[in-house]
Parts: sequence; structure tokens; C-alpha cells
Amino acid sequence: MLYINDHIREMNLQQELQLVSEERRQKVLAIRHEEGQRLSVAAYRLLQQALLQEYGISTAPVFRYGDHGKPFLSSRPDLFFSLSHCRQAAACVLSSKPVGVDIESIRSFCPSLAQRVLNAEELRQVEQSPFPDVAFIRLWTMKEALLKMTGEGITVELADVLSREQAQFHTTVNREAGWVCTVAEPR
Repeated sequence: MLYINDHIREMNLQQELQLVSEERRQKVLAIRHEEGQRLSVAAYRLLQQALLQEYGISTAPVFRYGDHGKPFLSSRPDLFFSLSHCRQAAACVLSSKPVGVDIESIRSFCPSLAQRVLNAEELRQVEQSPFPDVAFIRLWTMKEALLKMTGEGITVELADVLSREQAQFHTTVNREAGWVCTVAEPR
């Protein structure tokens, strides 16, 4: 299940900090900028909301970390989640199977970046799109969500990562709010 909060600036940070685990509170307070603090709290609070709504879990989740730093719930290693945030929004996905999510701000298309991270077919798709900025961000979020799902993170060559065909993707585009979000889950 996908949860998104794109009302980050309206959030009462001090109030929300009281609702997170001590572990998360310390991590958030170590972030220098308030915007980063807000985004981190928002993503964690989405996880709390998902756990409560989907599984009736009301205790604040505590994380443990696997290979490449992928977090898992210490009390429920049978549940899988992924968190992401960008300037405009935070996202969380929760599942009973491995899952990944990435949310990114829509920004101007940069051909030199696209050439480094897309394969030839993906680059052609982006260049022929009426909205190359959105087309590029959609592909980027697919790649990052896949790598979060597998637990690899961005430690591999990005150009051909989608050719693995080991995931299905669900993408949401909100041009008005300025973000693209993709969920990856196993086929």
C-alpha cells in the first residue's frame, strides 16, 4: 500500500517529533536543516500510519539494517517497507513481500545526466516524450525503486538496471505538486 504526504510545510514538526521512536527522533534532530527534518519525520509517520491501518500495529517502529543499509522492522522482519522523500513530498510503501519506492521532484531535463544513467532505448523514449522532464524522472524513480526493493541501493550501473525484468512498477505523476513516485514490487 502506498502512502504519500505532500503537505510537508503544514506539518507541526515539534508535535510530530513526539510521536516517533527515540531512535528516529535522534536521527531527525541530527539533520541540520528543518526541511530535511520535516521530510524525515513525514516519511516515518507515513510508515506508522501504514502499520496501524494495514496491520493494527500502534507501537513506533524500530529499525535494524541489512546489507547495503536496507532497513527492516526489528519486531516484524516479515513485513517489508520502503521510504523516500523529495523537496515536495514523502512516500512510504508497506507490503508482505519485498518492495521499493522512490519519489522525486520534477525538474528540468538534463541531457548529460540522462546519457549517463539511461540506456539508448530509454534515452530515445525521453527525448521523444512531450514532457521529457517527467519521462526522465519516471525512469529514474523506477530504477531507484527497483534497487531499493532488491536492497542494492545505487551501487550498480544504472543504464541497464531495468532490463532485469524482475519487477513490476506503479508510477504516480503529480505535475501540479511537482513530483513523480514509483513503487517496485516483484513480478
